[in-house]
Amino acid sequence: MKCRYFLSLLLVFLFPVTLWAAEIEVDVFQFKVETKDVLEKAAKMYMEEHPGIIVSIQTVGGGDDYGAALRSRFASGNEPTIFNIGGPQDVEDWIDYLEDLSDQPWVELAYRGVLDGVTVDGKIYGMPFNQEGYGFIYNKTIFEKAGIDAGKINSYDALVEALEILEARKGELGLKAPIAFAPKEKWITGLHLSNVAFSQEFGDVLTAYNAKEVDFTYGEEFKLLVDLQAKYAYKPSGLVSSLNAVDYAAQVEGLFSLEQVALMQQGNWVYNSVASMDEELARNIGILPIPLKGVVEDCIPVGIPMYWTINKNVPEEEKAAAKDFLNWLYTSPAGKELIINEFKFIPAIGGYDGLTPSDPLGQDVLKYSEAGKTMSWVFMGYPSGWGEQVLGANIQAYLAGDISWDELEEICKKEWSEARN
Repeated sequence: MKCRYFLSLLLVFLFPVTLWAAEIEVDVFQFKVETKDVLEKAAKMYMEEHPGIIVSIQTVGGGDDYGAALRSRFASGNEPTIFNIGGPQDVEDWIDYLEDLSDQPWVELAYRGVLDGVTVDGKIYGMPFNQEGYGFIYNKTIFEKAGIDAGKINSYDALVEALEILEARKGELGLKAPIAFAPKEKWITGLHLSNVAFSQEFGDVLTAYNAKEVDFTYGEEFKLLVDLQAKYAYKPSGLVSSLNAVDYAAQVEGLFSLEQVALMQQGNWVYNSVASMDEELARNIGILPIPLKGVVEDCIPVGIPMYWTINKNVPEEEKAAAKDFLNWLYTSPAGKELIINEFKFIPAIGGYDGLTPSDPLGQDVLKYSEAGKTMSWVFMGYPSGWGEQVLGANIQAYLAGDISWDELEEICKKEWSEARN
């Protein structure tokens, strides 16, 4: 009897361990705060269809530095299974951790050019999140009340004229200012806004990545865009320097979503955030161009924001589950419905016939793309950290009055050259 009792006890203790050992955990460390809830929903749906696999999601982004957080995760030894990288510079920086995804079924569905930035020696190291576009997001209702025809804002001068009208009538329109500008987020200035100028200097991401020097060929036109937003933006203390305290949440969820401003420099990814605050407002917003005066004016930047990558150093069964999850998310019927209708993504791969973006921002990005009014995203080719920690930080110093624009250019040129030579 004692032997039987001991055997029964042993089975009781071993059985949960056997179950635990059979489980595979896919640890996802991702940057897109706007889709955190939907991604967690997708993970739950996948787990329901795939017993024994646990997909855990950790999101770091928005006002937090994803790159720094990712490096910290790896340094701690707590390496994620799936994580995000940008273009060719990130591939170089993370190559020792990147699984070759060339044999994945979604690869043959990828649109032309979207994998160029994550391809090295014929091997593909990243799966594109989606296509995104950005410009000046505007409130259609406020524009109509102000008598501004958004369709005619196709140049720098036309944008200035619209901002002047909004400034003159902000009291009757219930605005604190015409526009919300968030330089605290160094990616908004040092990556996205700068891209308007550097896409014209370099042309494409690989040229930027291979460039030994940056000339600021269109530095004066870039300065005009910074100064224009600073002039007409809501300033917490009334001083330009206080713009450096305005972050993403204040810009998107505060000022714009509460209709205290009429415009903000952002992209189609903000739709869910605006809709969560005010669904009616979200249905009445659109994208205006970011004009580089006299160079390229009726145009928006469109590109791939980030790529999914898989840590090649995790166990094989974990890698297999990670690959299956990403394939399910982007190619299964259930996953594709989520991608279009809940993530509000514009896919960077085919197979979505009959499924098109339902939100107005996604539709605007498609319109610009179909009309050929787009420019490349080249900021993924900047030297590591240069866009945010060098250019973005020095734009903050410029707005604070600590340095001149000429000094900004000289500092940034020097830092680029030192990083690449």
